[in-house]
Amino acid sequence: MGVLNGIRVLEFEAIGPGPFGAMLLADMGADVLRIDRPAAPDDLGPKTNGKRIDITGRGRRSVTLDLKQPSSAAAALDLMARADVVIEGYRPGTMERLGLGPDEAFARNPKLVYGRMTGWGQTGPLAARAGHDLNYIALSGVLSGIGPADGAPVVPLNLVGDYGGGGMLLALGVVSALLNVQRGGSGQVVDAAMTEGAAQLGAVIWGLLASGNWREQRASNLLDGGTPWYDSYRTRDGHYMAVGAVEARFYAQLLDKLGLADAGLPKQHDRNGWPVLREAFAAAFAARTRDEWCAAFDGSDACVAPVLGFSEAPDHPQHRARGSFVEVAGVVQPAPAPRFSGTPSRIDGPAPQRGQGGLRALRDWGFDDAAIERMAACGLGFQSEVSAG
Repeated sequence: MGVLNGIRVLEFEAIGPGPFGAMLLADMGADVLRIDRPAAPDDLGPKTNGKRIDITGRGRRSVTLDLKQPSSAAAALDLMARADVVIEGYRPGTMERLGLGPDEAFARNPKLVYGRMTGWGQTGPLAARAGHDLNYIALSGVLSGIGPADGAPVVPLNLVGDYGGGGMLLALGVVSALLNVQRGGSGQVVDAAMTEGAAQLGAVIWGLLASGNWREQRASNLLDGGTPWYDSYRTRDGHYMAVGAVEARFYAQLLDKLGLADAGLPKQHDRNGWPVLREAFAAAFAARTRDEWCAAFDGSDACVAPVLGFSEAPDHPQHRARGSFVEVAGVVQPAPAPRFSGTPSRIDGPAPQRGQGGLRALRDWGFDDAAIERMAACGLGFQSEVSAG
């Protein structure tokens, strides 16, 4: 039984941050029912090799509904009436045009938490414009600080906007609004914007900027690779080691393990000496393989770690000891996090096929046969219980 056991979440099919936020809730025990389109759209998200494994879709059940059909709103509103949470990631105004906006939802369910996930937010001059993670973090200011000093900003995967500043922010907002409801408050809209979430992630940088401790020049600061003791270095076998020896006592151990403690190097915080330090560190790391450096730094507080690939990370002893990665339906993936001592999270299976588990979900949500037939007449689809497994 997860910490969110008993919470019903109605999720409208989307990509990126919305599904990720719903995955977090599902991992924590929420009963997530996704409304999928009857057929997979061919213009949603990046093109693949034809095989798509949807890890962020894990742990929920599915019904299908063509929201463009006039009759579909009645079925969707019936589901909203039984839900604790709605999650949608359409452009602002879309749900209202479908007759499924907050006004209609709250009329049926005043305690509903209505989670809205967008890039720009529900209001403002950019609200209706298309965009993706990179656009949102560019406008937030965060992208400007990532990359080499003499080059363009570097794309930090789609983790800062879509997931850290998007799905996680949405999940936090939803849980907070649920807590407010449980304390006697009314339902409300949670307006989660990736641009604002990315900016939140950069809060410490704005503090450094305001105090004169941050230069608006990439790779010239402590946390952006500007210092030689907070960067990654290539090893003899072409891999990398990540160095984060910020504090003096950790920096001293770094020098010792690199064999540079008595090399007469410039002081750690002598900015003019940083090129000399970087050259010395690079030469030292290039002399051994990544595994040899892992052995050399084993047990030390030098704040050095190997840069592992996605396929390598699950096999690291730290992850194995904690069970940080699990295998679900043959797919290795991150385990639920954070950890709860009394109500552990779990993964209730892989992402469903369209309509899989939907009939059982409707019954679990309290719909009788007559109500299910009425919703089916409005276009709601689901697999039979036999084929749903």
